[in-house]
Amino acid sequence: MPIESRYPKSFASDNHAGVHPDVLDAMTAANHGDAPAYGDDRWTATFERRVKEVFGDAAEGFAVLNGAGANMVGLALMLGRYDAIICPDTAHIATHEAGAAERLLGVKLITVPTEDGKLRPGDITSRLGGLGNHHESQPSVVSVSQVTELGTCYSPAELAALAQAAHDAGMRLHVDGARLANAAAHLSCGLRTITTDVGVDVFSFGGTKNGALAAEAVVVLDGSLVTGVPFLRRQSLQLASKMRFISAQLSALLADDLWRRNAAHANDMAARLAAGVADVPGVRIAYPVESNAVFVALPPAVAATLKERYLFHYWDEDACVVRWMTAFDTTPEQVDHLVDDLRKVST
Repeated sequence: MPIESRYPKSFASDNHAGVHPDVLDAMTAANHGDAPAYGDDRWTATFERRVKEVFGDAAEGFAVLNGAGANMVGLALMLGRYDAIICPDTAHIATHEAGAAERLLGVKLITVPTEDGKLRPGDITSRLGGLGNHHESQPSVVSVSQVTELGTCYSPAELAALAQAAHDAGMRLHVDGARLANAAAHLSCGLRTITTDVGVDVFSFGGTKNGALAAEAVVVLDGSLVTGVPFLRRQSLQLASKMRFISAQLSALLADDLWRRNAAHANDMAARLAAGVADVPGVRIAYPVESNAVFVALPPAVAATLKERYLFHYWDEDACVVRWMTAFDTTPEQVDHLVDDLRKVST
């Protein structure tokens, strides 16, 4: 049975949500007549201009097709043949991209265990003992996710400290921004505040999880890296021929703070969900709820019963920790329905 008829609402991923009406309207508006291919169109020019308006004049935006591709293009700009990436052990590039960094970039991932998904400056310096040793891979990039895979957010001060530690060691800072909008909404700040202003060198801006359809961007803040992006994007199979439809979506998200409204609503629904289940006997919120993700430890029987009625993922099956994700189109009624069902099966 299709999931859309079996389940009242998917809480498995914000990727399961549809496309925001304003984003669809932007695509429809771009669907009139012919336009040059591969980004030589006015919609892409508008997107590139909006990137500068949001992130600063030094920012150069490049539209791509998906988040993993955005990460590979962005990281490839900063890596040599014998280099390594320092990242949390829960990082998406280390756990959910099928070894793309190792296979496609040919580099080593130096992973760091964390309790909350977040690196600290000391985690970086502790992995630098092999610098200059020709027997070891050479760390050249620090990569973190904002929001982290555990749903937590880096503050501007925390990101600035990471950038400083990386730069002091001659490295660069990369941010996987698949849910960058959710982080900015949680922190009540602008997108520039957690990227340009804190010393990030390259980051991705996620559109797909924020109401778009297969639309992501690589944003480069280090001007010395910009010339390589068009070639690496093409080589990485991330250059869309009908780029206007990708660019139109990203422009719609960046216009009039649509990105913030979508992210803030998703975050609010996660907060509503967490508050609704926090006092249920046997339920424990596993990580701080700082975005649109709620990680909950449940009694196994309760989790199994809910799994028959809702679509969601186990994050840690041994500890019976599940992950519930909300999206721009999640409604309060859908959240309350899940909360009510949890309370009923927990009695």
